[in-house]
Order: sequence, then structure tokens, then C-alpha cells
Amino acid sequence: MNAVVAAVAVMLLLSLARVHVVVALISGAVVGGLLGGIGIEGTLAAFNKGLGGGATVALSYALLGAFAVAIAKSGLAHALADKALAMVGKQGSGSEGHIKWMLVVLLLGVAISSQNILPIHIAFIPLLVPPLLYVMSKLRIDRRLIACVLAFGLITPYMFLPVGFGNIFLNEILLANVAKSGADISNVKVTHAMALPALGMVTGLLIAFFSYRKPRTYELGRVEAVTQAKTEYSPLALMVALVAIAAAFVIQLWLDSMIMGALVGFLIFSTSGVVRWREADGLFTEGMKMMAMIGFIMIAAAGFAEVMRETGDVKALVDASVEWIGNSKAVGALLMLLVGLLVTMGIGSSFSTVPIIAAIFVPLGLQLGFSPLAIVSLVGTAGALGDGGSPASDSTLGPTAGLNADGQHNHIWDTVVPTFLHYNLPLLGFGWIAAMTL
Repeated sequence: MNAVVAAVAVMLLLSLARVHVVVALISGAVVGGLLGGIGIEGTLAAFNKGLGGGATVALSYALLGAFAVAIAKSGLAHALADKALAMVGKQGSGSEGHIKWMLVVLLLGVAISSQNILPIHIAFIPLLVPPLLYVMSKLRIDRRLIACVLAFGLITPYMFLPVGFGNIFLNEILLANVAKSGADISNVKVTHAMALPALGMVTGLLIAFFSYRKPRTYELGRVEAVTQAKTEYSPLALMVALVAIAAAFVIQLWLDSMIMGALVGFLIFSTSGVVRWREADGLFTEGMKMMAMIGFIMIAAAGFAEVMRETGDVKALVDASVEWIGNSKAVGALLMLLVGLLVTMGIGSSFSTVPIIAAIFVPLGLQLGFSPLAIVSLVGTAGALGDGGSPASDSTLGPTAGLNADGQHNHIWDTVVPTFLHYNLPLLGFGWIAAMTL
């Protein structure tokens, strides 16, 4: 049995059985390494080698977590939550639907902006979402809908808009690796190549609005216990928060470093007095703990990915697919997308998947007669497939970090499964159409 297929299957089955994702990733890596013929020592060596690849991301998230806690300390998110709660109290049940959709649109807009306008990625979620949980619970909003909304905002912008994280994915990773693998991309417009796959994401979001339209009841007592602690805020504190956010944004764009942007933002809070010096150490530790689970999962996912590379079975998986393809472009496109889905589900990162599959898919695509535009679309879609449905993806871990603040939102069944069904399946269909028509 192919080592990559076995490793991903073990990881997914354990995750669905509610085994912690880190344990599932390590177990899957061991199974994949043993089946791949590299032995237990080779598996552990490859896993340990890969851990370093996730360290920068983990440190970035830890610092962004500290920055998020400092913003929460300023009362900015609670001011927004208090405003929303006041609207619910004043306007009666007839307007609750309007307030619900205002919150949904707000979270969608912030999620999209987190990829380009203010590229802090998932750091806004543990800052903004927990204070809003009480309002959401009062309105009986199904949190699975919010998980789908947040995942859409985290994934679709980098797939289609070549700014912020999208510039990194589309230009520096996707186009660069397709060109490196032998395709002529001189006349390729990357937004044209990714337009139909992005439309698949939009379709999935619209379906999610329908799927989770019915009210869902949550225990308000559990929400209040963790989200309704009174946070005092003043106009000065709110102003400092806005300045810190703007400074973090500028520094991040200037130095291309989330770590330095978050650090500068945190220092502004400390020097302004919003966060007192004697509280700074505790708040910093609290923020790092808040994002620690995501960081550890990302590190474990990097180790898992390195084991998969070491086995060499990603290429073997594609070679086995070639026998089924023959000269059929339709079958070839479908199998390439399915392989991309499988690999990304295991690695948890579309950014890390593209370099792995481009080296194999580009020559295969040229051999089957796909245009350079179609090849870019195929590789980009194959890389993005699985991001919304992987237990180890930050696009699923981030929403869970905010929505499960009171312990009423399960990572696998309330985030991973809904996002897989609503995004990976439409993306698979629209990606195949794009490959066949471009």
C-alpha cells in the first residue's frame, strides 16, 4: 500500500475518532515511514528534521497570540461585542436576523482583510471571536456556519487575489514552481487561472449559508463563564489599540515579518500604559499559551510532511495514477486533483504542497496536452484542495481556537468536516472544469 495514502488515512481516522491531532499526525507519520521502507530510525530522523520547518510559523503565531491578548486587554473587541449585545437588547426579536447577518458579514470582511489589508492571518480570531460568542449564542447562530465563513475568508483571498498572502502563494510559490518545472508562464494571468476554482469556494460558502441556516442552541452559562468577564476600556485605550494595529501592519509590510509586526504592536501597548509593565510578562505568556496548540500542530505537520517526502511515495502515488490516466485529459485532471487533495490533507498547508506536486504535475500536464494556463490552475487548485478540510491546517485550527473558547465547538466535527464538505467538494468540481476549459 502506498505510504502517503496509509499515513493520511491513519491521521484522518484517528482525528475523526477524536484522538488529538498531534498524536494523529505522529502516528500517521510512523505508519507512513514504516510502509515507505525508511524504518523507525529513518522515520524519526525525518520527522525531527521537519520539525524545524514549522518553528518560524509557530513563533509567529505565538507572538501574534500575545499581540491579540494585548488588543483584548485594550477592550477593543469587547467594545464591539457590547455594541452588538446592546443592539440585540434594544431591537427585539424581529431584528435578530439582521444583527445575525451583520455579524456574519463583519467576520467575513475581517477574515478576508486578514490576508491582504491587515495580513495577520488567523491571529484576529482568538481576539475577536470569543467576546462575540455570547451574542452569537443569544442569537442561536450555528457556529459551523461561522467556521465556514472564517475558512472562506482565510483561503479564497490567497487563491485569487495577488496581494498579501495571495502574492506569496500565487506569484512566489505557484507561478515560480510551475515555471521551474518546465512550463512557459510568460502569457499566464494567474487570476484568470484561479478564477473558476475561487468561484467554487464562493459556491461552497453559499451552500453553507443554506446548510446552517437553522438556529442552534448553546449553553449560555458556559459561554458567560469564559467570555463575559468585564473588561474596562476607555477612548484612549481604544485609540492606542488602533495605533498598535496600524503600526503592526506597516512593520509587517515593510520588513515582511509577522514576528516583528506583532512584537512592535505589543511594545506599543506596553509603553503606552494600556498594558502595564508588571502585567506584560503574564499577558505575553497568556497569548503564547492561547496559540500554543496551533503552533505545536503546525510543527508536527511539518515533521509529518518531511516523512512523506523522505518515503518518496508522493511520486509513486502519481506514477500509479498515470496507469489509470492513459491519454485521457479528463481522467488525468481528476486524478491530479485527488492526489493534491490527499497530500494537502496530510501536510495541512497548501503553501507547502505546491512545491511538492508541481515538479510532478507540470511534466505530466504538458505530456497530456494541457495549456500552461490550465496547468497553473490544476497545480494551484490541487495545492489549495484539502486546506479547508485538514485537521492540521491553520484554516481550520484558527476558527476552532476562537469558536471553542467555551468548549462547545469540536474541532473535527464542527470545523473540519463542515469545511471539507462545503469547500473541497465544490473546489474539486470547479478545478476540474477549469482544467478542461482553459
